[in-house]
Amino acid sequence: MEYQYGDTGGVEGLGVGYIIVMLLIAVFFIACYWRIFTKAGQPGWAAIIPFYNIYVMLTIVGRPGWWLILMLIPCVNIVVGILVYLDLARVFGKGTGFAIGLILLTPIFIPILAFGDAEYIG
Repeated sequence: MEYQYGDTGGVEGLGVGYIIVMLLIAVFFIACYWRIFTKAGQPGWAAIIPFYNIYVMLTIVGRPGWWLILMLIPCVNIVVGILVYLDLARVFGKGTGFAIGLILLTPIFIPILAFGDAEYIG
């Protein structure tokens, strides 16, 4: 078998598969945040609007809206994100252990928060 110019050996399908998997993951997490927002009495559609979703999350956890600016500063955003997840666990009646789970294992604990029995306390 001889290599021909332009022959990719069928690997182009891997790129399409990767895109499909990433889109499915994105849709899943949009659904998770949509559910968290509606549990907190906010509009669920806010989960799909860039920057506004961060503002809504800050509102849910009781932080001022100007913290959105802090989320745009490299390294500072990590600290602010940790504080937001700590507060998110608190406003849903979860403890420090759950907050650490949100920080370290976000892909596992966000769906638990969204689809579990946690209720928004405020």
